Amino acid sequence: MTPTTDRLARLTLPLTAHGTRVEVSALYRPGTGTPLVFLHGFGATKEDYADVVHQPALADRPVLAYDAPGCGASTRADLDALSVPFLVEVARQVLRARRIDRFHVVGHSMGGLTAPLLADADPARIVSFTDIEGNLAPEDRLLSRQIVTHADDDPDTFLARFAARVGASRHHGSALYASALPHKVRAGAVRGIFASMVDLSDHGALLDRFLALPMPRTFMYGERNTSLSYLPALAEHGVEPAEISPCARFPMYSNAPETWSRITTTVTRAEAVTTT
Repeated sequence: MTPTTDRLARLTLPLTAHGTRVEVSALYRPGTGTPLVFLHGFGATKEDYADVVHQPALADRPVLAYDAPGCGASTRADLDALSVPFLVEVARQVLRARRIDRFHVVGHSMGGLTAPLLADADPARIVSFTDIEGNLAPEDRLLSRQIVTHADDDPDTFLARFAARVGASRHHGSALYASALPHKVRAGAVRGIFASMVDLSDHGALLDRFLALPMPRTFMYGERNTSLSYLPALAEHGVEPAEISPCARFPMYSNAPETWSRITTTVTRAEAVTTT
């Protein structure tokens, strides 16, 4: 059967991660060549990457994008126990279930934090890594740190007030992002995920781990974030910079054409290296 390239199919994967049952909602496309695996950010879903079908240079490639538990259509019973290490284990189980060995990975924000931790065990599996506004240092945690700076015992109240604060920002894409938050993430999932993200950013040596990865890497960031202190270190260690304009934290919302162009460039360059 010829792969269908102009649409993504849907499936649900019942999995066990760290002894806990989860149901993962995914989009996929069969195809030829090295698969593309997409990890969404906090407050986003797999549909952020659905426009991969409109990228001619990526046509016919296998594609997998899925909702992290507690987000989109994926479920887990005890949402308050969610953490980034749990999301990493879910990623391992999803890849195993779909029989994906080597792959290109694209991760935004929370997904950009999950991917390098996933790579720790076997970095040779990842052919290229596009990190979109990932979390490499404490300065990246302005949003998730609100679980501390604006703490609230009621999860629904925290999420509502968090969305209001983000929506009031004048940064590109913030109002669009905030308006969708109640529909894309369960309130009970926020505390565990945010607390874990803050802890890893503060104590997880994330920048060192990212710089040590051997595969071709692109770090994508909005023009509003050109003051990030670690950008020179990325360049010194061979990471391709991708500044997106006009944009802040949400390149996929603010400038999707340029975002997809940079993703495509990273993928095609990496494969050119591996075939020479």
